Amino acid sequence: MSSPSVTPDPLHLVLGEEELLAERAVRAALEAARLADPSAELRRVRITELAPPELVEMLSPSLFAEGRVIVLEAVQEAGKDIAEAVAAYAKQPAEGVSLVVLHNGGGRKPGKDLVEALRRAGARVTQCSKITRPAERDAFVKEEVRRAGGRIDAAGVAALVEAVGSDLRELAAAASQLVADTDGRIDEAAVRRYHRGRAEVTGFAVAEKAVTGDRAGALEALRWAMHLGVAHVLVADALADAVRTVARVAAVGRADPVRLAGELGMPPWKVKKAQAQSRGWTPEGLAIAMGLVADLNADVKGAAADADYALERAVMRVIDARQRS
Repeated sequence: MSSPSVTPDPLHLVLGEEELLAERAVRAALEAARLADPSAELRRVRITELAPPELVEMLSPSLFAEGRVIVLEAVQEAGKDIAEAVAAYAKQPAEGVSLVVLHNGGGRKPGKDLVEALRRAGARVTQCSKITRPAERDAFVKEEVRRAGGRIDAAGVAALVEAVGSDLRELAAAASQLVADTDGRIDEAAVRRYHRGRAEVTGFAVAEKAVTGDRAGALEALRWAMHLGVAHVLVADALADAVRTVARVAAVGRADPVRLAGELGMPPWKVKKAQAQSRGWTPEGLAIAMGLVADLNADVKGAAADADYALERAVMRVIDARQRS
């Protein structure tokens, strides 16, 4: 049953390259829509895959007034016709539909013009700028721990960044798990204990075994993670990050990890690890795996009836995609 007192924003503009923050903005839009209508559906589509008539059909009001969240991805790549169609829709959004537009901040003029049109139309704007400076990363870690209900001191932040690296998804997952595994007060010693004693049951362990084709190891790690209460979304995020990282590194070929680190925006150790993990993958297998983890993202955020089953199926299919290579 819907809640008539709750009216979700009809237009959302998510700006920036930081994927974790953008995904959280999408999740927030979906949660708001489901406060108004618990059965609200989520649909994601890349804007280059749409023609204006398809967009009109997708955004048309439902005969049964069912809530929907439509996410348009990679809007920086939009052509003139589809950008104008979205801008026209924004002037008079359909009731019961929340349109979420993801734009990385760059791209061609039609996409930039659309950003301004959405601003003028009153879209809720969420900035998801890439976090690159150490001070910003430290602040992010502190906020993640606070969001999870804990506190962390400066030495703990430094130890966590040293142990995990600069990837925000990995830092967010580790911060959440640390709070869950402690009394919420985190210092350097707590971080060291966590990374010695619990690494085998994190989502990253599942992901690493999956992308290297270790079916038995990945499923065992996944079942332990589920038994110990690791959040489904953290495992899904880790798997998606592992697949994307392997794909990005594989695309640039074999080269010095230090040189590639700057080009890819990753720490050298992560590039080196992904180079090893990419052995045995083909572009076709990686394309399949990328589609699987994209679907999994929606599944663990409410699209699937059984998130445990969705995770296990996705892990097996990612391994199948590698073995098909």
